[in-house]
Amino acid sequence: MTGDSADLALLVLRVVLGTIVLAHGINHVVGGGKIAGTAGWFESLGMRPGRLHAWTASLTEIGAGVLLVLGLATPVASAGVVGVMLVAWVTNHARNGFFIFRPGEGYEYVMTLSVVALALAALGPGSWSLDHVAGIGHQLRGWTGLAIAAGAGAVGAALLLAGFWRPGARRQPGKAPGSA
Repeated sequence: MTGDSADLALLVLRVVLGTIVLAHGINHVVGGGKIAGTAGWFESLGMRPGRLHAWTASLTEIGAGVLLVLGLATPVASAGVVGVMLVAWVTNHARNGFFIFRPGEGYEYVMTLSVVALALAALGPGSWSLDHVAGIGHQLRGWTGLAIAAGAGAVGAALLLAGFWRPGARRQPGKAPGSA
């Protein structure tokens, strides 16, 4: 591979992953049931308070998506993707098996996005990125980039789940917590 072909491949990878994550975050805010619908869904998964987590996930996805498209702070952006996808994997997708088309949606989608984000963090953003322009692209790749993305993503997800995920606290739509 020549330098230009590797840079092109990394650009395509960054832009595609960033666009997918960005669109996903924007959809949580303005699509379908908007942020209120996203909050209700998060509450149904046991994430309390749902509104806080809807905004946290949505803004993380939007921010990570923009950073990936620009190739700026690539391992940090990848950590955002990994963290959000790990929370989704645990709270919703793991129990449904591998395939996304299974009832309840399996984990193949969130696994794929997580692995692509980790690979991108390890490979680096390439020369056609703001990380390269800032002179930090070469410092934030390889084991360093992978450690940042995997470590920060996993720690962030673990802290969020430990502090706020209450899977036994699921409630039926329309019923207040504690009501019969």
